[in-house]
Amino acid sequence: MSELDQLIQLLLARSVRHGDFVLASGRRSSYYIDARLTTMSAPGLALIGRTGLAAIRAAGWAPQALGGLTMGADPVAYAIATATVTFPPIIDAFSVRKEAKGHGTKRRIEGNFAPGTKVVVVEDVITSGGSALEAIRAVEDEGGLVLGVLAVVDREEGGREAILASGKDVVSLTTTTSLGLRKS
Repeated sequence: MSELDQLIQLLLARSVRHGDFVLASGRRSSYYIDARLTTMSAPGLALIGRTGLAAIRAAGWAPQALGGLTMGADPVAYAIATATVTFPPIIDAFSVRKEAKGHGTKRRIEGNFAPGTKVVVVEDVITSGGSALEAIRAVEDEGGLVLGVLAVVDREEGGREAILASGKDVVSLTTTTSLGLRKS
């Protein structure tokens, strides 16, 4: 079984729940993908690190750092950054806060980021694309260059199209169709 197939099986076993849910986008859904149950698990971190890194390289992106809106993007970024220790060149990670902190350095972006940094914005699940677009705006407002967006799961509910409309390319490791989920 390929590592991507293993990741899909792990997502199905740990992260997919059926019921009546309100998503971050405000939409209702008959299923919920709590990707953190996979992205924060030891096997999930290993699989996402390697498959995410392979997807970034297959897209032709050569980022210096990767990250996205905390907290969904954090384990994805950390997993891929860790994989680059074994499979260089090294890519560091950063986190984008929902808002700048009011004390200390008052940063909105924490970690390995500076103006001029080439980045890939990562996301655990794309629904409307709002979180990824917010992270893109924050990075660009701070002088970063966004090469594209990598998502673990695309819910196929318009988010990919919204990100593409902003001029950024999108790569997803899997989709709700690949997970065997019907559109909500």
